[in-house]
Amino acid sequence: MPKQPQPLNPYYSRTDTAKLSVADAEWKVLLSRTLYKVARKGVTEQPFTGKYWDNESPGTYFCAVCGNRLFRSEEKFTSSSGWPSFLKTVRSNSVRYRKESAMEMEVLCGRCGSHLGHLYTDGPPPMGRRFSINSALLEFEADRDPSEDRS
Repeated sequence: MPKQPQPLNPYYSRTDTAKLSVADAEWKVLLSRTLYKVARKGVTEQPFTGKYWDNESPGTYFCAVCGNRLFRSEEKFTSSSGWPSFLKTVRSNSVRYRKESAMEMEVLCGRCGSHLGHLYTDGPPPMGRRFSINSALLEFEADRDPSEDRS
């Protein structure tokens, strides 16, 4: 079982999908300063600086705040934006949306409501959508190599 990087966060779970209702003041205590600023205040990290914008390893991306499963690497694509970009989510309820303008939707974690990034309509076919996500809000777990199971 992978180590959970938020051991002091009692809301962190990679299996629980129940929606959370946690006061902002409590998140401020539980999260690192950077994570709090991006997740709860909607700050956007600088492009080409996040740890996952150019990650090409096969695996799964989770919400760094609550552990919610968000994206699979098969849905990640190289964009010139400087942020990890995805075609679609793992489940329809992995994220939720909040309209910001006629051209832009804010993407929030479907479990904890944290600001993940934005959804744009300039993505590649066939979807035409691009989830542009802050690396700071993602945790990545690489797929296990089946050959490692052999003894």
